[in-house]
Amino acid sequence: MQEEINTMTTMQETKELFRRADAVCFDVDSTVIREEGIDELAKFCGVGDAVREMTRKAMGGSMTFKKALTERLSIIRCSREQVNKLITDHPPQLTPGIKELVDRLHKRNIKVFLISGGFRCIVEHVASQLNIPLHHVYANRFKFYFNGEYAGFDETQPTAESGGKGKVISMLKEQYGFETVVMIGDGATDLEACPPANAFIGFGGNVVRAQVKERSSWYVTSFDELLKELEKI
Repeated sequence: MQEEINTMTTMQETKELFRRADAVCFDVDSTVIREEGIDELAKFCGVGDAVREMTRKAMGGSMTFKKALTERLSIIRCSREQVNKLITDHPPQLTPGIKELVDRLHKRNIKVFLISGGFRCIVEHVASQLNIPLHHVYANRFKFYFNGEYAGFDETQPTAESGGKGKVISMLKEQYGFETVVMIGDGATDLEACPPANAFIGFGGNVVRAQVKERSSWYVTSFDELLKELEKI
């Protein structure tokens, strides 16, 4: 019982921190959008099964994030043209309720950021649909040769490393002087960003990851739950 009470308190604290946040940071794949961008890109380039298997292994945690990303991209080897065509032909599908939630946060003058281990060209497309300024997007960048062929990715981006989301949040706190930052996401890399985030909200609306659900003091399966919380003010 004692343990339950502690969890309850923590859930109340998380809700309170969310209501008075200066900034809210969202993961993108399987949180803001319904799919995993890298798996969609692989499918589009005809190597879906091989990459999905590797994603599964990477989630098992025996490989660093950067190594897993490098290996998956070396199988995909997408050209600039393929990436652009994917965005045009199969634009990322927004998760129901995200647009309303971001609009509400903006109306309340809460800054919204997208922090993703995915790729900037896809995440920028999502940001523009949600009226999130592009300088509030932190994601990885593809590199292409002048003829448009795949040339790797920018390994200097913080999001290319394990623990990168936390690094971005520390940087945002320093740059903007935010007191309270909340991270929302479906995956282990999102959970690990707290701290430096002051609170973490687990999101299971597209995919439920057991270890994230177990370790979240507040776990939601719909963005409506977060909207309702904001209405309490």
